Amino acid sequence: MVSLTRSGDRTLEEKEALLGYALIAPSLLLIAAVILYPVLYNIYLSFTAVPLSPAESPEWIGLQHYQDLLGSGQFWSALWTTVVFTFFSTTLATLGGLGAALLFNRKFRGRRFARGLVLLPYVAPLISIAFVWRFMLDPLYGIVPYVGSDVLGLYGGDIDLLSNDRTALWSVIFVDAWRYFPFAFLMLIARVQAIPSDMYEAAKIDGASRFAQFKDITLAELKYILATVFLLRWIWNFNKFADIWLLTRQVETLPVYAYTVAFANYQHGQAAAISMVLFLALIGFVLVYVAWILDW
Repeated sequence: MVSLTRSGDRTLEEKEALLGYALIAPSLLLIAAVILYPVLYNIYLSFTAVPLSPAESPEWIGLQHYQDLLGSGQFWSALWTTVVFTFFSTTLATLGGLGAALLFNRKFRGRRFARGLVLLPYVAPLISIAFVWRFMLDPLYGIVPYVGSDVLGLYGGDIDLLSNDRTALWSVIFVDAWRYFPFAFLMLIARVQAIPSDMYEAAKIDGASRFAQFKDITLAELKYILATVFLLRWIWNFNKFADIWLLTRQVETLPVYAYTVAFANYQHGQAAAISMVLFLALIGFVLVYVAWILDW
């Protein structure tokens, strides 16, 4: 009797397992069609010379594209630009979110309304933000060049901040940090408000200064959230294309470089190799993020 019961339970478990596999099979097929197949096909293309004619088949050339990248000054320049853009935009966005979280942790009239306004850059459509900033940075009628040059005298002449080689990268970094600091703010504000006020009161009794309270209490409580926000924004910004492309053509990061090689130079195999470098870099960043979360 016991044997029959166990056999029946095993049969029921097998049926439930088969039902589970059947239910997730459509999702797995969709993931394989939308994600897995393009990745595998891109890996294949990175080892081939892709002809312009669709009637011709790609020619296998092995590691030639990767060797060309290692010897290309333009590739290393794009990589360096990507690192600079990612580091400074991520740092500024994280610091901006921290400052906003500390500010809105204080009570003042209109705080709820102002908090909603802070989120506007993050929820507004990218295309509208890009064209508004292009208008504001225009050297002829933009308000930013007028204030920076005519009012404050920070620089002279009608410099196009988005077309000048020396200013385009920093302009894009500023716009990106402005657009995405609300994400850091949302992540940090809840943790800031959860810090017990008793800790600050005890620190005041001990004679700790405001800076000491910020360093020893606020930053100590926020360090894990700050690190998580920084890693997430680093992963996203390293692969960013649309924000940069809509603002200027003077900033060539790796995603922009891959797009130019593929659709301006029609070297799809070379572009696939660049995409693989980006893919491997992102995999490395994701592994760092997962390791950080597991240790946390």
